[in-house]
Amino acid sequence: MGEREDLVATLDKHRGFLRYTVRDLTDEQAARRTTAGELCLGGLIKHVAAVEARWMRFAVGGAEEMQRGGGSQDDWAAMFRMLDGETLAGLLARYEEVARETDELVRTLPDLDLAHELPKAPWFEPGATWSVRRVLLHVLAETAQHAGHADILRESLDGAKTMG
Repeated sequence: MGEREDLVATLDKHRGFLRYTVRDLTDEQAARRTTAGELCLGGLIKHVAAVEARWMRFAVGGAEEMQRGGGSQDDWAAMFRMLDGETLAGLLARYEEVARETDELVRTLPDLDLAHELPKAPWFEPGATWSVRRVLLHVLAETAQHAGHADILRESLDGAKTMG
């Protein structure tokens, strides 16, 4: 297996942990906040899908493409909640779509060393660039971190665990 397939396989493993954490939940359970924070399980699925899609737009077209679709601070907060009319099945379907698009992109981009300047933000060094490879590692880390968050939320909801 080459580097690209290793990246895809590792990312998919952590996506699988996240998807497994929401197994057998109702929409009401997926929307329930089970800790003092704002996070809910459906919101985490929604957030991870949106972030992965956004970083893949960056990988192809840089910061300008990443910002396409924009969004206000209210939209950012809504990304962590299930809104009226959203279903867990719908959020999972969107996540699967994003995953397929990312996997195809990783397999077909001519060069994982292609780099773009990061968007201006206080948490990025001015003028810093990230390669497609670095973006993929960031998405992988974010997915793994949120899979851990989801495990805590699920255990708080009904005692079920992803692992252990």
